[in-house]
Amino acid sequence: MAQTRLIQGRYRLLEVIGRGGMGEVWSAVDESLGRRVAVKCLKPPSPEHDASFTTVLRERFRREARVAAALQHRGVTVVHDFGEYEGVLYLVMELLEGRNLSQLLDENDRRPLPVHEVVDIAEQVADALAYTHERGIVHRDLKPANIMRLTDGTVKICDFGIARLGEDISVSARLTGLGVAMGTPHYMSPEQIGGGQVDHRSDLYSLGCVLYEIATGVPPFDHEDAWAVLVGHRDTPPQPLHTHRDGIPDHFQRVVLDLLAKTPEGRPADAKDLWRRVARGGRGRRAPVPGAPPAGPLPSWTRG
Repeated sequence: MAQTRLIQGRYRLLEVIGRGGMGEVWSAVDESLGRRVAVKCLKPPSPEHDASFTTVLRERFRREARVAAALQHRGVTVVHDFGEYEGVLYLVMELLEGRNLSQLLDENDRRPLPVHEVVDIAEQVADALAYTHERGIVHRDLKPANIMRLTDGTVKICDFGIARLGEDISVSARLTGLGVAMGTPHYMSPEQIGGGQVDHRSDLYSLGCVLYEIATGVPPFDHEDAWAVLVGHRDTPPQPLHTHRDGIPDHFQRVVLDLLAKTPEGRPADAKDLWRRVARGGRGRRAPVPGAPPAGPLPSWTRG
């Protein structure tokens, strides 16, 4: 595909603007409509997977792409088209001008973002999640790299639905058979780690991890060892944000720490509740909910 640079006689690939475990993202031109777009080309399954696995993956891709294409909210990346060309699954999206939150932190030498920006990002992401969660759609892999801050200040969540395909396309495919929804370790909820049922409150936990990081410059559990990160999510209360940085309003710190509750019941009820609490400056905040006690050994999949 990279040699022809033209998909379905319509999308002309120009240059790679992103790479990840799932594949590449290209800037492109939709020659039928004469507009710039982004095209995500997913990596094909590894050779050890049989034909039935590939068939299931294709069907899952189509299902998730249709779900993503149906989302119409200013805080969610627009999906224009999807399909398969020469054995490669592709997704056509709006081309975003800006930086993801991971890039913003890197460009700032991993120093925290200004507090007013963090609060604004929290409001916008909460609003977008309220929209998607009301439609029964859970992201499952929220992280700084999946949240874009556009040049006009708009914040958009990327990879709704499609992010979950990474479970099958990447080396973490072996976890799928165990019923584990694999996310990125620094942003995984305790219920994801334990292989429990995941709902919209798992996204809220992941968002709490993101907000903690952009507000302090470090994730809530900052360890090089993935095992230590997983144990931290499950068993260890996060340090208050003010231990890393001065100037964070108490009400906002309380919101972030509530998002990081070990049990889903300890977090805000939903993203709409979260949005209200952030927008109102902490009025009506709930009492702290104690974290759950240690839940025993981590599941076997975490041992590699």
